[in-house]
Amino acid sequence: MGPETKNASTLTPGLYVVATPIGNLEDITLRALRILKEVDLIACEDTRHTQKLLNHYGITTRTISYHQHNEASRAEELVQQLNKGSRVALVTDAGMPGISDPGYRVIALAVEKEIPVVPIPGASAFVAALAASGLPTDSFEFRGFLPPKHGQRRQMLEKLKTSQQTQVFYEAPHRLRETIADAVEILGTDRPLVIAREVTKLHEDFLRGNAGRILAHLNAQPDVKGEITLLIGKADQSHVVAGDSPAMQTIAQRISQLMAEENLDEKAALKKVAKERGISKSEAYRELQRGR
Repeated sequence: MGPETKNASTLTPGLYVVATPIGNLEDITLRALRILKEVDLIACEDTRHTQKLLNHYGITTRTISYHQHNEASRAEELVQQLNKGSRVALVTDAGMPGISDPGYRVIALAVEKEIPVVPIPGASAFVAALAASGLPTDSFEFRGFLPPKHGQRRQMLEKLKTSQQTQVFYEAPHRLRETIADAVEILGTDRPLVIAREVTKLHEDFLRGNAGRILAHLNAQPDVKGEITLLIGKADQSHVVAGDSPAMQTIAQRISQLMAEENLDEKAALKKVAKERGISKSEAYRELQRGR
């Protein structure tokens, strides 16, 4: 079965990659608790944060820091201990180590040195958000954090225009409104989105709807706080085939269409496009000028 069997009273040497709660402290498995009690050492992203979890469950195992700033040197040190027969648990502040969190380097090094690496599964923010999103789960792609820079983020969204997979991202709360504005402009006002905030925590919240409505909701709210998972639904296949629907057009194209089909002047057409996309008239005008 591997280095740790179901009925073993003690653990054999190896690296145990342990998922920890993403918010609610009850979201940890009995197996994870046993592993954390029985290992020789727990490598933590933040020892102070993990200590709260350990204290809650009466676990007294020694801890050591393992984070992005000391990952290179600490990975070598941990593998040396593993080579001597130690049993080490790797945890992050929340969720599964290595998934948008530190852990990859020591895991890869342990695999290279043929040290047993044992996953202890549990909570994961993006999986929990996806399961409750209401978006299709038959085909999805998890991409970690969106690029923080405006241009790179827009390039990423451009690649998703015709995606037939549900796309899952983490996003910083202070960038969320700008990101959704980009999504409205690039993916269209009708693209289905879900914002999952503070999953499993006291103020857990899901905001579901099309991109335009979600942007309008965000614009009417105070600043968003907490841990954010952003899910983008599949592109409408009819839009992918037609290529000329409002959701796939530039603002300039849509304005021209409205002026021709509804006999509107440019000002009225601009106002209607802004409303369709859930953005201000001034933002719509700036996009129109950029596109000319």
